[in-house]
Amino acid sequence: MVAAAVVLAAALIAGTIWAAASRVGRELAAARVDAGLARRAQLLAMLTPGLAASVRDPHALLATHALAALVRRVFPDDAAILERESGGTFPFSREQVQAVHSRWTAEWLAWERTHDGEYKRKAVEAEETLRASGGSAVMRAKLESIEREKLDLYQRRYEEYVRVAKALQALID
Repeated sequence: MVAAAVVLAAALIAGTIWAAASRVGRELAAARVDAGLARRAQLLAMLTPGLAASVRDPHALLATHALAALVRRVFPDDAAILERESGGTFPFSREQVQAVHSRWTAEWLAWERTHDGEYKRKAVEAEETLRASGGSAVMRAKLESIEREKLDLYQRRYEEYVRVAKALQALID
């Protein structure tokens, strides 16, 4: 009878340990799920300002895309879930990058026209002043200075345009 009681007690203890271990396992699994959800929420919160800014600024898109690439390397499972849930490449689809590239190019062309018109006006005004002054050396120098300023500004802006356009194109490709 003592042996039966010992066996029964051992069975009860084993059952209690199994039940406790099962509960701990379920709690750990739930905690992992909760931690994953919290981590993905933090990743989204971290990237959201860049996502919003990228609509207006291709520099923001490039910076956010670089950050998202880091997220994909450090948290590949979370990134895969975010991409699956967003239905495309996270955080930007190819179409979104193409739209930003198109807008960047359109803004460049508009700036180029404005820049050209502004400096043509400045040159005409300087030429008129040059004629009125009888061709003074100071006015000739001013006219040359306007042309150098025009080219310098154009060159700096064009280099930036090309750098950003190439980076956006690389994301599209």
